[in-house]
Amino acid sequence: MAGRTAPFSRFEWMIAWRYIRAKRAEGGVSTMTWISLVGITLAVFALIATLAVRAGFRTEFVDTIVGANAHVTVYEQGVVTPNGGIDRRIEDYDALARAIRTAPGVTRAAPLVRGQVMANNQQNNTGVEVYGIAPEDLATIPRIANPVEAAGDIGHFADGIAIGSGVARELGVMVGDRIRIISPNGQRTAFGTSPRVSAFEVTYIFTAGRWDIDRTRVYLPLAEAQLFFNKDGVADEIEVMVTDPDQVDRYLAGIRTAAGDGYLIWTWRDSAGSFLRALTVEDNVMFVILSILVLIASMNIISGLIMLVKNKGRDIGILRTMGLTEGSVLRVFFICGAGIGTIGTALGIVLGCLFAIYIDPIFSFVNYVAGGGVWDPSIRGIYDLPAELRLVDVVKASALSLALSWIVTIFPARRAARMNPVEALRYE
Repeated sequence: MAGRTAPFSRFEWMIAWRYIRAKRAEGGVSTMTWISLVGITLAVFALIATLAVRAGFRTEFVDTIVGANAHVTVYEQGVVTPNGGIDRRIEDYDALARAIRTAPGVTRAAPLVRGQVMANNQQNNTGVEVYGIAPEDLATIPRIANPVEAAGDIGHFADGIAIGSGVARELGVMVGDRIRIISPNGQRTAFGTSPRVSAFEVTYIFTAGRWDIDRTRVYLPLAEAQLFFNKDGVADEIEVMVTDPDQVDRYLAGIRTAAGDGYLIWTWRDSAGSFLRALTVEDNVMFVILSILVLIASMNIISGLIMLVKNKGRDIGILRTMGLTEGSVLRVFFICGAGIGTIGTALGIVLGCLFAIYIDPIFSFVNYVAGGGVWDPSIRGIYDLPAELRLVDVVKASALSLALSWIVTIFPARRAARMNPVEALRYE
């Protein structure tokens, strides 16, 4: 028809805008509009902020694992000893490490000697885990060679011992001090087993960014560790790092082939897999819960539009008698509700992104107001609350909010469009 107007014409936007900003005295629902707007904004803000924190925590947690630990560990399958134990010592460890380095995707392969001992300095004692490693191999561990903080020089590692900052704090030592490590599995004498004690100069103190590593880990030169643990000429395992730790499974076949028969393989996903799966489940649950909050905030739009339709019944009747079609009335009220949802979503995106970008000063302020201790690294593993703003999370949050706010708007808008103009003007 010649008189039919195009959908979402200028006059429809003009009428919708007048209805949105109309005060209650003029038949509008300004207060409900503001409540709906604030609700959508806060819900989207909470959703984006939570997704950013969860993504940042996961990224930082995984980075501290793969940056300071082996991506793949190769063990000797082992033989049963006469006393019933299993001997997994690797004798030809240099040749094995060289063979593994030839496997596709392997960036390093280093023999290790490991053992748990007690570290001592004067009256201070703490349990530590000693990693015996060659100095050139230690320099290739990302979180140790390039830590968050460091004291001393890793180049002098061959002359002493490297310890985590948590160990240094527990023992009260600095670079240049000497600490003793004590193992109860020492030499056997006629009077029993005497503890083995050795003293080493602290040449390097590192902060890897993970509490349990900094609190318990100590590195010794490989030859010194072999001597201390009575493992001359052998290693306990081969520490392997690969190009892409997230795709570690695709490198395993090559590593197995290079290592040959008689060896077991353990990946970082095997050791941290349960925790990562728990994080994934928690991420999904948090998204669902916060999505419900967005839905609840969207319901305020329905309440506001129903009240607006009721208050504007006379206007709807007049507009219909002037020639407005049901489609035009529906679009007017759809613009009202969808406009509130869209503006609220946009504001929520801005607040959520600002929160993720400035999380450090925000967290410092919260920690100051709370008197400190808000974030306990001994429980959460890492020292700070991280946030990683990802485009996919922002798109998911905004799409969810827009979809819900637009969909719920349709129902009161249809009610307004189907209003009989005669009934609307009967008592006017």
